Amino acid sequence: MNLNDVLNDDATRTSVVQEVCQLVEDEVAKQRGLGGVAVKAGYKVVQSVKPGFVRNVVQSLLPEFAAALEPIREEAVAQGKSVSDYFGAHTEEVAEALLAVTDSRASSSPHGSVKGAYSKLRGSARKNVESAVPGLGRIIDRYT
Repeated sequence: MNLNDVLNDDATRTSVVQEVCQLVEDEVAKQRGLGGVAVKAGYKVVQSVKPGFVRNVVQSLLPEFAAALEPIREEAVAQGKSVSDYFGAHTEEVAEALLAVTDSRASSSPHGSVKGAYSKLRGSARKNVESAVPGLGRIIDRYT
């Protein structure tokens, strides 16, 4: 089953969205130091733009994320590895695929506060996204 198949099932899609949102919250919560303060503040700004904003963004980005991640998932399967193991060994590649999607989407956002928060956090985003990649791989393993 590929990622698009997973997302075409409404019940599964709802569960995936919930797990990805929890992964985001967990990653934000574990941030430390000055960089962590910035990440947490940026997340709070994004959350305050509109209730449910993060969930809506996750829902709207999932098809683009799935398209970006499917070739990487297929490579894991071709090598006989779990997605989580493969993602864990290729965090930079996976993070770059995800960031290409968010960069494109953020640049076209009508919300100035979202653009501002994203541009301030983009420099450290790669490290933060890489940190979340193994968890994302585990989510994908559960549903594919």
